[in-house]
Amino acid sequence: MNKKVRHYRDHAGASYAMPITDIYSPETDRLKIGPAFDELFAYDGVLGVQYSPQASLFRLWSPVAVSVDLVLYDVLYSNRKRHLPMQEVANGTFEIEVTDDLDNTAYMYAVHYPDGSFIETVDPYATAVTLNGERSVVVNLASTNPENWTNRMTAFSAPTDAIIYEAHIRDFTFSEQIKATNRAKFLGVIEEGLKTTNGKTAGFDYLKELGITHLQLLPMYDFQTVDEKYQFASYNWGYDPQNYNVPEGSYATDPSDPKTRIREMKQMVQGLHDAGIRVIMDVVYNHVYEPIGHPFENVAPGYYFRQNPDGSPSNGTGVGNDTASERLMMRRYIVDSVRYWAEEYHIDGFRFDLMGIHDVETMLEIRAALDEIDPSIIMIGEGWNLDTNLPADQKANAKNAHQMPRIAHFNDALRTAIKGRDMDGGHDTGIVTGKSFMEQWVAINQQGGAYYPQDVATYQEPDQVVQYIEAHDNFTLYDKLKLNMPSDDETTRAKRHLLAQSMAFLAQGIPFIHAGQEFFRTKQGVENSYKSPDAINFFDWELKDKNQFAVDYMKGLIALRRSEPLFRMQTADQIIRHMSILKADYYQVVWQLEDEDHSYYVLFNANGNAVSFDIELGDYELLVKNQTVNLDHPEQLKNSSSIVVDGFSTTILRMKK
Repeated sequence: MNKKVRHYRDHAGASYAMPITDIYSPETDRLKIGPAFDELFAYDGVLGVQYSPQASLFRLWSPVAVSVDLVLYDVLYSNRKRHLPMQEVANGTFEIEVTDDLDNTAYMYAVHYPDGSFIETVDPYATAVTLNGERSVVVNLASTNPENWTNRMTAFSAPTDAIIYEAHIRDFTFSEQIKATNRAKFLGVIEEGLKTTNGKTAGFDYLKELGITHLQLLPMYDFQTVDEKYQFASYNWGYDPQNYNVPEGSYATDPSDPKTRIREMKQMVQGLHDAGIRVIMDVVYNHVYEPIGHPFENVAPGYYFRQNPDGSPSNGTGVGNDTASERLMMRRYIVDSVRYWAEEYHIDGFRFDLMGIHDVETMLEIRAALDEIDPSIIMIGEGWNLDTNLPADQKANAKNAHQMPRIAHFNDALRTAIKGRDMDGGHDTGIVTGKSFMEQWVAINQQGGAYYPQDVATYQEPDQVVQYIEAHDNFTLYDKLKLNMPSDDETTRAKRHLLAQSMAFLAQGIPFIHAGQEFFRTKQGVENSYKSPDAINFFDWELKDKNQFAVDYMKGLIALRRSEPLFRMQTADQIIRHMSILKADYYQVVWQLEDEDHSYYVLFNANGNAVSFDIELGDYELLVKNQTVNLDHPEQLKNSSSIVVDGFSTTILRMKK
């Protein structure tokens, strides 16, 4: 039966009637989101399920609904169910308390629309689900905690002290070369004792040896396009959100058991923490895989997604929908979700996919919420300037970085200057592949935002800049070098590769390494491998053994950066006082770091031939040369006033004062 009128309460508590067509259009099957909508419907109480052994309180925000039923299933996977009417306790907010121990009980919500139809939907705030996320599940989260699951790690020192290593859970232990018991699973990430076919260190033990501080994992919430029952039947990185607050079931040893995925993700985090490695979670709140049928659209059609002025979907993401973070309940959802992961799973950082889709205020509220938990939780994101229906000064992109202190942006400008753009087939080149006039741009980007052109990005401090040369998307550095310089032999290609890596890694800011780049990872020339087979994406441990010299080079640079605060300064003022650009032309970039104890020369030579550079007369230690790092017993250069830097290489000198 059609509902023509609904009754609401104003802020004083008085009841009044309003035609349902004032907020809902039957023709478009969407809510009418006007300026006063959030004022009328926004709700600030706890949403989702609040569990206790004695009773569970269910609460759903659904402003479209004329009524809502809680649907409880007798058994997780049976069709026997009962409908319990919920009470509207605030405008568009419904709740019911069930006095029973519902631990491990499946549930849905039946949302009844004004036209008389209804739909059964998963809870947008679900924290546990059945196989493939088809039903929500009530769980006693305390029962999912591993043994000795205690508190968070102690606060981290500073974002610029981080060494971030980005990996995909499935890729990391997929290879049969290392014979992981928990292959491609959460538990595989922390499986000890894995070896390559040559008997060399692999897996978790390899991570510990590298010296990283943070492991950034590609999406590990519940995503849609991998069948959890048949994990290897298809592949996806996971940028297709389904249930935001639930771990991905294909990474669990038993995806049909709602608690297993929760417990095993916590075990993974705990194992990494025990090894001194913190966890950054890749989160994708900017879009969903398919709005039709998503819980957002089921409970509030048209609300959670941004529209253009003509009513069409805003599409800055390029996948057909942009979430509307500027609306209070979408903003609140993102903040609640991030807070949940930080508190329940002890996550140490968040990487926001396509952060430029979100608005500045949302990102600031996330930062404030995380500061209440642990101010050292890292926030980084893709601050691209995207074509979404949001005012320019509200977009959370790099041009508005000055509005977002302690939130970092991936600095694609340095990546592009070093190796060239990946777009347009990847044919553009950079300084390491012969492109002219890149020296000044490389030099500016080495300084962590201290002298950055404000018309490009408004970075204020180095902790707002993520410095990288490759990430999961686009070409790997090795594949791009092979594309741009096909006539190079492998020796020359390796030299260009290590030079490019060092240019990005040694820059002031937050350093970021894509898993495998340290041993010339290849995806066989595939630029965007998000759904390519495992044969393209897997972590090739034999390649690691083959290029051990390159691994040792990266380990050495990590050790250098961690040992010397000058390479990881925390403020723009420190950079201005202690860092000087000495040369930036003729394919050379040279800079100097100085304090009261040491003076460092860092020399990048992107010429194919050796060059000589004049330095202050003195005694030096040669820390880096010829693609090798030697911090323990460096070569001593006595009474030197010049240094020869080999072609396609980095040289670093240290002088004690």
